[in-house]
Formats: sequence, C-alpha cells, structure tokens
Amino acid sequence: MKTLNIVALALLIIGGINWLLIGLFKYDLVADIFGGQDAGASRFIYIVVGICAIYAFKFFNDVNDTAPTR
Repeated sequence: MKTLNIVALALLIIGGINWLLIGLFKYDLVADIFGGQDAGASRFIYIVVGICAIYAFKFFNDVNDTAPTR
C-alpha cells in the first residue's frame, strides 16, 4: 500500500507541474512528449493522473489524524 501511495503522489506532482507549465507558459509537457493531447499515450497519462487524484482523497484521513488537538 505504501508503494501505491508513493506512485500516486509522484504522478500527482508530475500532473501538478504539467498544469503549472500550462498556466504559466501554455505548454503541455505531456502532450509534447507523447504526440499531442489526443494521442493515446497522452490520454492514458491524463487518465492515470486523474485516477491518482481521486485516490488521493484517502489522504485526508491521514491529515486529520495528525492534526494537533487543543
């Protein structure tokens, strides 16, 4: 499970950096590497990153468990 968490976090970071590049420079790194936004590989990467984002909702419980109590 720890490996899945690490992979999900790494893909979310990659996705976040891609969105930063899109926002700042209108440059989609994933599309550039894999042959455009409509290319099968790009769509696959977008889907996997999206699934990781949905999976990351489970981390909210971890954050709440470590929050200091007053």
